[in-house]
Amino acid sequence: MAKGKKLAARKSVGSKTVAQKNAIGFGGKGMPKRARIHYKSGAIHGISKPAIRRLARRAGCKRVSGLIYEETRGVLKYFLERVIRDSIVYMEHAQRRTLAAKDVLYALKHQGKTLYGFG
Repeated sequence: MAKGKKLAARKSVGSKTVAQKNAIGFGGKGMPKRARIHYKSGAIHGISKPAIRRLARRAGCKRVSGLIYEETRGVLKYFLERVIRDSIVYMEHAQRRTLAAKDVLYALKHQGKTLYGFG
């Protein structure tokens, strides 16, 4: 082996052996373990317990039962599905491909929940 020359790491892929330039990620002695990313089981679980608790506090609740969190996520998902569906109807009728804030305002007004402060 020539002085200063590095050996390429080899990786077995099926019946072939492939040479690679660096050996990062193969593990072995001295190689640090990388942290795994833990994904939530769905986007609705991105609504965290503290966020639901803050909404309950704003509504005037002092204590929140443990069963409330999943129920709140279900109600929120149903509400958002209806609002977004109506908003998309307004957007498509205006022949636009971008959902505007006024589409959401009109959808909320259509459902009897007028929202003030957005124009």
